[in-house]
Amino acid sequence: MSDLNTASCCSQYLVDYNSLKMWPVFGRNRPEGKVLETVGVFEALKQHGKYGTGQLFLHSVFGYRGIVLFPWHARIYDRDIIPPMSDSKPEPPGSHRSKEVKGKTHTYYQVLIDTRDCPHISQRSQTEAVTFLANHDDSRALYAIPGLDYVSHEDILPYNSTEQVPIQHELFERFLMFNPDKTPPFSARDTLKAWQEKNHPWLELSDVHRETTENIRVTVIPFYMGMRDAQNSHVYWWRYCIRLENMGSEVVQLRERHWRIFSLSGTLETVRGRGVVGREPVLSKEQPAFQYSSHVSLQAPSGHMWGTFRIERTDGSHFDVRIPPFSLESNKDDKAPPAGYTF
Repeated sequence: MSDLNTASCCSQYLVDYNSLKMWPVFGRNRPEGKVLETVGVFEALKQHGKYGTGQLFLHSVFGYRGIVLFPWHARIYDRDIIPPMSDSKPEPPGSHRSKEVKGKTHTYYQVLIDTRDCPHISQRSQTEAVTFLANHDDSRALYAIPGLDYVSHEDILPYNSTEQVPIQHELFERFLMFNPDKTPPFSARDTLKAWQEKNHPWLELSDVHRETTENIRVTVIPFYMGMRDAQNSHVYWWRYCIRLENMGSEVVQLRERHWRIFSLSGTLETVRGRGVVGREPVLSKEQPAFQYSSHVSLQAPSGHMWGTFRIERTDGSHFDVRIPPFSLESNKDDKAPPAGYTF
């Protein structure tokens, strides 16, 4: 297959599968007056082990170019995997088994997104999803680092490049240096190692929760952000990243969200609203996924969240997609705040 107008698995790139070269075009057709430019050569997928720091990749879902900073070992709680029944009794029709879901270790990566690609993915994925509490007394202040993402091992399509600066991001040359004797040819600078160690508590990815309803898969990753004193009480903050993926061929649109938030203090809050982060994304076969992040605070060191998304079909009918329940844990006993940060 050598037709340069053949779309790859990501509609934002065209691929010559004979040479495995990529040309960023962001659309199915080449922009008028634009010359296709080779940006790299695909490598074999890594079936065993993990990708190392400096690995260039194309995101298999969102199509952006990126580079791996370092891996995280996460526990995936996948409610789509049904454990064996303890007896021979059939499950009642229509029931949703509230079984214990066992976690399975999986590799995720902290990555940099090429800023040239950010405008083209902004309608499908937030590019400022990594946030942290400000280092002063205003507990409402949140800061964001643009162009950081968390990527699952299967999201990575690895490639190599002869460019010494193949990714455009303000942190690229601060965190990485070109090393032609290494594979991949980029090494972590001491600044990257120090940054990871300093900010480990609010960067760390530990648990991933996943569930599919009527071909719509919801993946949730919660992050503990720290605690602040407010009006003689403690306020604990978390952010949570959510990806919705249409695993089928039917075009659908997210219309509403319905959250239940339980706090260890005994309170149960219900939140309803239109869309998510001000959007009502359409999920189609061409653009199957949408990813966003949001925040929640509790006046207790732990709690739980769960809920549903109301999804609309093209004929106007609706169905509810389950958001898998996930814990909000402060981990205050086994994590110290990073140096220089006062939570």
